[in-house]
Amino acid sequence: MQWDKIEEFQGSLLQHGRNNDRIYLMKLGEGDTSALLDRLEELRSRENYSKLFAKVPSRRAACFLASGWGLEALVPGFYAGREDALFLCKYFDPRRREPEVGYLQELCRMHGQVEVREPKKLPESLRIAPASETDVEAMAQLYRQVFERYPFPIHDPDYLSRTMVEEVDYYAVWEGDRLVGLSSAEKDGENQNVEMTDFAVHPDYRGYGLGQILLEHMDREMAGKGIKTAYTIARLRSKGMNATFLRAGYTYSGTLFRNTNISDGLESMNVYYKTL
Repeated sequence: MQWDKIEEFQGSLLQHGRNNDRIYLMKLGEGDTSALLDRLEELRSRENYSKLFAKVPSRRAACFLASGWGLEALVPGFYAGREDALFLCKYFDPRRREPEVGYLQELCRMHGQVEVREPKKLPESLRIAPASETDVEAMAQLYRQVFERYPFPIHDPDYLSRTMVEEVDYYAVWEGDRLVGLSSAEKDGENQNVEMTDFAVHPDYRGYGLGQILLEHMDREMAGKGIKTAYTIARLRSKGMNATFLRAGYTYSGTLFRNTNISDGLESMNVYYKTL
């Protein structure tokens, strides 16, 4: 698989490619916003991508909105607890703005049923520990087993090693020497936020509530490191992961339609956040 590439433009960080058929403005730099918007439009037109997607501070969203972008989600206090992040989009194929049939209705029903609760206790035979570079082969193997597709190359041990030195903390659940669960906390130290992501549980260990156990563990760890806001971008189709974040006290704040190539192709993703 050819992964989407990441490049810089005047201090802004972009990810784009055929894998997700989009351009994702991952980080907005301090350069001229009008020039950046022109660059995004030119690149999209040249490559014929069907979606533009951006995460931007609320104070700088006006230029995007005036250029026809729309709001899909937001995270309050994303930037050091002081400023919101807006998740903005622009579509170039009407089929891409349509969510998967039935899943939003299921999400509505779930929100009326799922309550905040304490996670299950970790079975005595299992333990949680920070993952290290010596674990990357086992980590990649578990990710390959759980995800056929993914927007980032988590199946590659070298990628996992690189991200470990770039403010990503991985947490692993072990039974003896067997890796049975994983998650990651992708920290933004400058802005004091963290993305809780990359959850994977071995099929033999589902039903133990390992996702919520890992999430609550990461919440505590990140709060102890001075992180103010946690968020996630969870698959709309994954009832279990949506329930995990709701039970942990996260708030739903929007859906990104047909946003990410994961498991069954381009899937819609739900945004959740929590003040730590």
